[in-house]
Amino acid sequence: MSESIYLQETVTMDFSHPVVSAFVEKHINNGSTDRENAVSLYYAVRDSIRYTPYNIDLTEEGLKASTTLEQGHGWCVSKALLLAACCRAARIQSRLGYADVKNHMSTKRLRDSMQTDIFYWHGYTEILIEGGWIKATPAFNLGLCEKFGIAPLEFNGTCDSIFHPFDKNGNQHMEYLNDRGHFDDLPLERIMASFKKNYPRLKEKISADFEKDAGKEDGLS
Repeated sequence: MSESIYLQETVTMDFSHPVVSAFVEKHINNGSTDRENAVSLYYAVRDSIRYTPYNIDLTEEGLKASTTLEQGHGWCVSKALLLAACCRAARIQSRLGYADVKNHMSTKRLRDSMQTDIFYWHGYTEILIEGGWIKATPAFNLGLCEKFGIAPLEFNGTCDSIFHPFDKNGNQHMEYLNDRGHFDDLPLERIMASFKKNYPRLKEKISADFEKDAGKEDGLS
């Protein structure tokens, strides 16, 4: 019987890389259940990898799980990919999910660069736990959520974990506009084509810190 495609290593889900192997070993327990290990990996990716959508690297090398770990920062696509790679390393089946969303948790600098508040191909991870596929979204780290005044997204390995439409003050936060489905591997060419069409200024470099920008705009730092 052949191995499930949802356990296989890929160019970007390079979980045999030493930095990925070490990260997974640190955050799982061989005596734990798949659910417990998936939850542990979720929080490790969510909070140890800082979220930034500035200066994203749309190459296979730039999106590799090992690259995200080595850099210590990523964005929704690369962080979801990292979580999927870690789950596969732990022998937990996983795949990649995408949706187009209107993200109100943004900065003026980012909106000026993107010329829109719609995030195409927003990435999340789907994890197979006890026969069911569960959605997990590890994008926004705890520190960033505090800057924006939103509750961090929790994951218990039982229920889907996707962003709620409102923040803690009742302000609109995230709208899901279009579900693009799930994939066993990164659909990079499709993402690149969409970004080229919708973000003509994407290649312009942003010399700033997203988290600091978030704090300044909300008057928190």
